[in-house]
Amino acid sequence: MARVLVAPDKFKGSLTAAEVTDALAYGITAENPAWRVTAAPVADGGDGTVEAAVAAGWEPVTVPTTGPTGRPCSARYAVRGPLAVVELAAAVGLTSLPPGELDPLGASTFGLGTVMRHALDQGAREIIVGVGGSASTDGGAGMLQALGVRIVDADGNEIGPGGAELRRAARVDVSGLHPAAHGTRFQLACDVDNPLLGPRGATAVYAPQKGATAGHLVVLEDAMSRWAHLVHTATGSDHRDTPGAGAAGGTGFAALAVLGATTRPGIETVLDLIDFRRKLAETDIVITGEGSLDAQSLHGKAPIGVAAAATAAGLPVVAVAGRSSLHAAQLRRAGISRAYTLAELEPDPHASMVNAAELLRRIGRAIAASAGLVTTSPQGEQ
Repeated sequence: MARVLVAPDKFKGSLTAAEVTDALAYGITAENPAWRVTAAPVADGGDGTVEAAVAAGWEPVTVPTTGPTGRPCSARYAVRGPLAVVELAAAVGLTSLPPGELDPLGASTFGLGTVMRHALDQGAREIIVGVGGSASTDGGAGMLQALGVRIVDADGNEIGPGGAELRRAARVDVSGLHPAAHGTRFQLACDVDNPLLGPRGATAVYAPQKGATAGHLVVLEDAMSRWAHLVHTATGSDHRDTPGAGAAGGTGFAALAVLGATTRPGIETVLDLIDFRRKLAETDIVITGEGSLDAQSLHGKAPIGVAAAATAAGLPVVAVAGRSSLHAAQLRRAGISRAYTLAELEPDPHASMVNAAELLRRIGRAIAASAGLVTTSPQGEQ
């Protein structure tokens, strides 16, 4: 009997991490019913972070909030005792907006702050925030407003939502910050080291992904510069150049400067949340993966983090993906013995995404048939 730990990230645009896990587990046990499969879906700090915690036994909490453009929605966070895991993407993520509804100047993180406020009200005294997948470039201003911070114009009136509004801001008043926030530890699950401003900043690097035009970029960079000055004046701390300040449209900046947050890589955070290393002690083979294994995967993405932890424990690792552009040597250096791809079974990308669950069940069968103990990629050295 082999003991298999199945720990993939989502296949973006196709299946959640839990659905990928279920499909692989079905194929494995169908091929070899004696194999024992443990499910441990993962995430890298973006969408799916809360669901990974829930799958590991954390208590889910659903709250009403608002999306990036102010539309009412609901979002889940996860709790275990005084610790809460909150996910930006669940409330104000880019994927919540259809392409025609992107609002680069007006989108806000207010809905994230609403979820965080609920967690504080319920007694959370340590909050981990997954900050991937933001739809806005508001410097985290909306998040702070939801937590009681006032941002006012020259006449003392509250400014509206979105990054562009920060150009009208004249003063930041942090005296109304949620009282529990002062005694709460905040940690950002964050994989970027971008500052708030400049050519590597939140606006220049990430705002175009959220629909910003060249003209919008000028407006937003000006707004972020003003925001940094006002927050510095209000708090006495200057985090505009701190690595990670540019995360999630500048949400990292607000969390660092006003909430005293720290940062940690997303996959490392998630592996601790789901008690991954303890699970490894009862495992013979680890299966991980994501929609696309490519050069970007090598820089902090979930499958590489899973493989590193498993390899350190002396375990073989098999990866599954929709497609892979990594050659065998790159996979081996990452600790992955073999990569199975949906593209090998179904070359048409659209058909592959539509039929991903069935293709993964077939791959699960193939892994069980070969015991997963292989040393070269089916794609060969390239």
